[in-house]
Amino acid sequence: MSYYVSESFKFGGESNSKQKNDNQYARVTPFLFDKQSRENESTFEVFFIDSNDHHQKSYQYGFSVNQHEVLEEWLYVKAKTAREYKTVFYRKKGQELELPGIPKSSAENIRVALEKEVLIVSLGAKLKIAKLKMIRDWFIDNEIVDFGGPTENFFRSRMIPEGFVDDKNVQKKVVDFFSSFDESIQGFSIEEVKTENDKDDEKVYVIESLHKMVDSNEMTSIPLKNESNGTLKMFALFPSLQEVMEKGSVLCIDELNARLHPLLVRNIILTFLNPEINKKNAQLIFTTHDIWQLSNDLLRRDEIWFVEKDKNGISSLYSLADFVDESGTKIRKDESFAKNYLLGKYGAIPSLKALDMLKGE
Repeated sequence: MSYYVSESFKFGGESNSKQKNDNQYARVTPFLFDKQSRENESTFEVFFIDSNDHHQKSYQYGFSVNQHEVLEEWLYVKAKTAREYKTVFYRKKGQELELPGIPKSSAENIRVALEKEVLIVSLGAKLKIAKLKMIRDWFIDNEIVDFGGPTENFFRSRMIPEGFVDDKNVQKKVVDFFSSFDESIQGFSIEEVKTENDKDDEKVYVIESLHKMVDSNEMTSIPLKNESNGTLKMFALFPSLQEVMEKGSVLCIDELNARLHPLLVRNIILTFLNPEINKKNAQLIFTTHDIWQLSNDLLRRDEIWFVEKDKNGISSLYSLADFVDESGTKIRKDESFAKNYLLGKYGAIPSLKALDMLKGE
């Protein structure tokens, strides 16, 4: 969804143009296990409050796309005290484009330039229409991290926090960050190295972490890459954590618990729940198999969601706040969530069989 919003202004154009060849329409991946779903559109929608807007307006934005074009797109806005949303724009294939919340001159530019593959928000941001640029920027400000993907793990393990190379204050922030869970790292040594394929805009650095010797007050260093996988993951997480806290945006993390101790994961969650640290109301959305975080002293029922996959490979998402047991009773907020989950009370657990194929002859 973020990719479409930020990049779709490049899609479309004349079929024989270089622009068309260089920026192919990004096709969605539909549900592939039945013929009807293969041809259906995919729909994306978010409700959000712009953290930079002092008036606290709420926005409802979404779109539907298929393999070839945008079929529908909508944007509604509601003031904090209002009861109903107002239409900024609405678009549906085969119907007249509605742009009541867009200035007339800008609306005309959209009508002229809009391609079937392009989102109005993406085009409007490119045309410098303030209201649409704000929506686009909300998506750009959010951070999406997939620690389940080896490619992204490799990329993020080589990311350096902004200002880390030259600014001692940034380095101290990183040391303080590490000290919240591991006090062994006392600082960093950073050296720029020359490579055979050096480019003017691409610099390579060797980073070593400084540790205090056990038997003296002297310091020793080891390459940062030799630190534990958990430490490297936290180093990779630091830029995203800092950015969302500063902007009040949303951090989405797949497999938050991977390579991290459960207490460390809980400490990250508590950081977002602490209003003295999280002053701009940044939000954390994460997936995990770590049931230790499934606790009523940490998360509310409406903050806990389960994904259940049936025998046909179809996944459904539901909140613990909406879940009812066999008797039709809602889950109490003082229940032992982790214990009841493992007992199968809430669903969303794998159906397992004994690994008989591994037994000896």
